[in-house]
Amino acid sequence: MLFRRRKPAGFKEKLRELVWPRKGFLRPARYIMMRVLRLSASPHAVAVGFAAGVFVSWTPFIGVHFIMAFVIAYFLSGNMVAAALGCAAFGNPLTYPFIWGITWEVGHLLLSRQAQTGGQAIDLAELFHKLHFTELWKPVLEPMLIGAIPPGAISSVALYALTFYTVKGFQTRRRARLMERARLRLSDPAGNLPTV
Repeated sequence: MLFRRRKPAGFKEKLRELVWPRKGFLRPARYIMMRVLRLSASPHAVAVGFAAGVFVSWTPFIGVHFIMAFVIAYFLSGNMVAAALGCAAFGNPLTYPFIWGITWEVGHLLLSRQAQTGGQAIDLAELFHKLHFTELWKPVLEPMLIGAIPPGAISSVALYALTFYTVKGFQTRRRARLMERARLRLSDPAGNLPTV
């Protein structure tokens, strides 16, 4: 095997990796950032795709986030890969509890109503098991969907601007480096360029 460890990890090391990864917790964020920056689309297409993924991550429809992001990115001429990366970066198991809490509270605030259960608990497992969508819509999905619009719009617009200017700057610097390298190749046809 090409990338297999010489000495297999023991139980203690696997447990430590589970609690604290060897490369740190920021490595996935850096990977997604570099993946977004290296997309070959225009800065607008990358930013629209990423913003579509972020906006969709605020909605309570977890099973179809990627499909919804692809549809929005398609209609706004965005990049599909950036839309998928926006969904994965913003909507993940670490952020969903915060997203759901915010959308729940904002939804009840916008609908100007208190929880209509009158202090009774909603048995979500039973509602999902029996697929009582009509009973699930009013107390749960409606406030979360309404509450997802303001924070989704604010965060997607902010991340559109941030992604657009970051990708534009990265592509400009990359183009300048490639032009400089090409100019140096043309100026020294013998190939005696110093290695970097």
